[in-house]
Amino acid sequence: MGKSRELSIVERAEVVGAWKCDVSKMVISQRLGIPLRTVYNIIEKYNKGGTVENNERSGRPKILSERDKRSLVRVVRKNRKGVAEDYKNEINIAMSKSISTRTVQRNLYEMGYHARAGKRKPLVSEVNRKKRCHFVRCCNELMIWSEVIFSDESRFAVFANDSQNWVWRQPHEKYNIDCLVPKVAHSPGVMVWGCFTRDKVGPLVRIEDNITGELYEKILEDYLLPFLHSLDSSKLWVFQDDNARPHRAGRVEQFKQDNDILSLPWPPQSPDLNPIENLWDELERRVRKRENIPRNKNDLFAALEEEWYQIDTEILEKLVDSMPRRIDAVKKSKGYSVNY
Repeated sequence: MGKSRELSIVERAEVVGAWKCDVSKMVISQRLGIPLRTVYNIIEKYNKGGTVENNERSGRPKILSERDKRSLVRVVRKNRKGVAEDYKNEINIAMSKSISTRTVQRNLYEMGYHARAGKRKPLVSEVNRKKRCHFVRCCNELMIWSEVIFSDESRFAVFANDSQNWVWRQPHEKYNIDCLVPKVAHSPGVMVWGCFTRDKVGPLVRIEDNITGELYEKILEDYLLPFLHSLDSSKLWVFQDDNARPHRAGRVEQFKQDNDILSLPWPPQSPDLNPIENLWDELERRVRKRENIPRNKNDLFAALEEEWYQIDTEILEKLVDSMPRRIDAVKKSKGYSVNY
């Protein structure tokens, strides 16, 4: 005869409840499909101890104590990019007993630590962290984000490098400073400039040369101004761009003043606050899904341009409407990078 399964607490409680309602043990056994001997045992145990829970089983003692586990966590947090073998060696030196690599892995899993690909984020310097904190503190809660023109440049590679860097972390630690992997330059591809509002995308401009203050001024003159003039004139439009050196060149600042372009002061190292970063991701996903993947720069830009103007307004609305949540997230992270 095979081994019977262990009854749950709910099932054992049903037995006791039926018995208290003067249902006979035989009927309880028949209706619940539980062996009569088991019904007797459950009721007898309840009468003696007033409980239907099983007694604790001794089992095999844990190899690592709670104190040992805390030591393991400290080792992991000190070196997020290590491997289980490294952690095992360091723990064995500090402890009188010897543990295996598998024991380290199992205990890390039980505590919620798993090796995950490290998120590639620019590491925020202390100076810029304070500037980000100042920005989100001073950001007017009544700011009309639907009247902001978000902009930026982005590079799209014909062949992207998809290699991963692994770090040990818990799920909520994805964007902790010591779990991030600094970004590196992309392989050669197509550089573009673009902008958008909550209602529509602006022009997508291919940039052939290194961007300078002179080139950026020309982009604003040839593409931003016409787009700005096409927008609802009853709204007070504010232009957002980051603190890249060409964006803050003297001639660019003068051009903005001469053409009444209102600029939104922007904190450094803050792509997580700019929803256009998500729009670039959306654009890349659309190009990657195409049946014929672009194999050269010209084909790549043609595909980018085609997909750019097909982006749904609903996506733009969701991105702009996310601004209050982005502001709150940076506040909570005390200025460090956040998920976007």
